[in-house]
Amino acid sequence: MLMFCIGQLLNLDTGNRDGQNLVTEDVTVVEGDVATISCRVKNSDDSVIQLLNPNRQTIYFRDFRPLKDSRFQLVNFSNSELRVSLTNVSISDEGRYFCQLYTDPPQEIYTTITVLVPPRNLVIDIQKEIAVEGEEIELNCTAMASRPATTIRWFKGNKELTGKSEVEQWSDMYTVTSQLLLKVGREDDGVPVICLVDHPAVKDLQTQRYLEVMYKPQVRVSQNYPVQGLTREGEPLELTCAAFGKPQPTDMRWLRVDDEMPQHVVVSGSNLLISNLNKTDNGTYRCEASNAVGKSHADYMLFVYDTTATTEPAVHGFTQLPNSAEELDYGDLSDSRAGEEGSIRSVDHAVVGGVVAVVVFAMLCLLIILGRYFARHKGTYFTHEAKGADDAADADTAIINAEGGQNNSEEKKEYFI
Repeated sequence: MLMFCIGQLLNLDTGNRDGQNLVTEDVTVVEGDVATISCRVKNSDDSVIQLLNPNRQTIYFRDFRPLKDSRFQLVNFSNSELRVSLTNVSISDEGRYFCQLYTDPPQEIYTTITVLVPPRNLVIDIQKEIAVEGEEIELNCTAMASRPATTIRWFKGNKELTGKSEVEQWSDMYTVTSQLLLKVGREDDGVPVICLVDHPAVKDLQTQRYLEVMYKPQVRVSQNYPVQGLTREGEPLELTCAAFGKPQPTDMRWLRVDDEMPQHVVVSGSNLLISNLNKTDNGTYRCEASNAVGKSHADYMLFVYDTTATTEPAVHGFTQLPNSAEELDYGDLSDSRAGEEGSIRSVDHAVVGGVVAVVVFAMLCLLIILGRYFARHKGTYFTHEAKGADDAADADTAIINAEGGQNNSEEKKEYFI
């Protein structure tokens, strides 16, 4: 008899989840929501069903509630089921709840209520509210007082980034802080940085901050007139300079690279006007713009054609020259058009240069050949008529004394008898 009673007590205390005729399920609920506990009997024999809390206090005995906690409400009672709801669940409600069936011997099974707590606050803190392009800034996102600990993810626009998280536990709650180091460029200005929380108690919980990035001006020169035409002598040329930066550039000026600006050039704000082009205007014209961050420029290469020029270039254009190696990362910031400093100029110069080089080479070869020829056939020729005349006192004597003169001629005479 004693062994039988001990066996019944052990059966009640061990929380036998195989429970013979009893069936129940664990419950996971978000703090503040409603948890429903169900004690079901597979083969009902009209035995009494009872529900107990983690402290083993009776919540319901059949359809009667002895516990003075009005948050527990009867949802359904029958010979085969006792279903009870618990409203406004808190962490203190978490634990094991016991279903008991008064059979011989008594049966017992437990269900576990797990309470999830979403983060109470989600905050992004930026080290610098306003950054300069090229700087590395620090952002921190903190999710406070959650259960279990949250997972924090970072996004810049639609691109996911990787941060470094730290977890702190206070009692049954967890606070998670994630740090993100981000090197910003001008393309990041106005882009949202998003801190998103992965937690079973909440969906789509996120907060964001918009980046504010200062950057040097982007400069672009465009040719207003002639519109994609040849820049000929006697015709006008009008250029416009546009600059964009943050802050907006306040200083903009035109200059001529490696030379003085022609006196007849008119500069009005961002516009440059040459009313009567001539070949002395050839050169590179530069528009410079600056703001608090730095200075940038774009160049226009001008070549003035004769009035008879009629061929239109296949491709017009010129490029902005970067101020430094850093600007190469931003690509070509200018879509400006040059005064026919495109394919025609490069092709004409290449052809003319090639022809001149061939002609000069041919002339040098000819001179070398002629020089060698005359050097081989050149000789010294002397006459003997004046031989011995160098010592004569006067012309008559020189003639008489000269070899090949009168004396010699007499020696050569033939006498006929």
